[in-house]
Amino acid sequence: MNWLKESFSDLISIIYPNNCLLCQANLLKNEHCICTICETKLPYTNYHLLKDNPVEKKLWGRVKIEEAASLLFFEKGLDVQKLISNLKYKNRQDVGEKIGEIYAKTLLQSSSEFLKIDVIIPIPLHPKKFKKRGYNQCHKFAFALAEKLHKEVNISSANRKVNTISQTGKNRISRWENVSDIFEIKDSEKLKGKHILLVDDVMTTGATLEALANKILQIPNTKVSVLVMASAI
Repeated sequence: MNWLKESFSDLISIIYPNNCLLCQANLLKNEHCICTICETKLPYTNYHLLKDNPVEKKLWGRVKIEEAASLLFFEKGLDVQKLISNLKYKNRQDVGEKIGEIYAKTLLQSSSEFLKIDVIIPIPLHPKKFKKRGYNQCHKFAFALAEKLHKEVNISSANRKVNTISQTGKNRISRWENVSDIFEIKDSEKLKGKHILLVDDVMTTGATLEALANKILQIPNTKVSVLVMASAI
């Protein structure tokens, strides 16, 4: 029966090839989304090792953050944008899972301060956008991180109450005005006294993360850190 299953699997892979999203090479059985070669070539920031890194500096003077970092550099037209686009618009949720696994492994190898967090909250989508897309692109990322780091994920306490227009093309002030009061916190007792890690896909000015962090920090004895898949150069 095993040979039959393997033969069927091989046939399916011929009809529907499982290719790397970046170089289109056939993926091996232990690879998903991207091949090992492309994974090693991704533009890693190593910001989790750098105090006062550019992601932290974007939030200075705006909101009190314990730690902040991104795994990858984001630049238009290059590989990271291609991965994020597949994640957000082509239902490739496995991309978020893959990036979460890579990031968790990276943090564990460095004994990072991020290991001290208590709970992970992915940036929520407005219900209308969630219904249209069918998923939150940050959920798989958050759950992959949580599984490897042995942390809890909370997707019920933060709610996006306003369906904002796209942030693309807006400057920092316009982005802040667009998101300044879009979140509300429910069941704040669940978050009281916790060190909360907010996760998102791409950080540009950080206005959305700032808005949610400020709401959370109104809860007594909370601390907030931030991790994003990629940050704009």
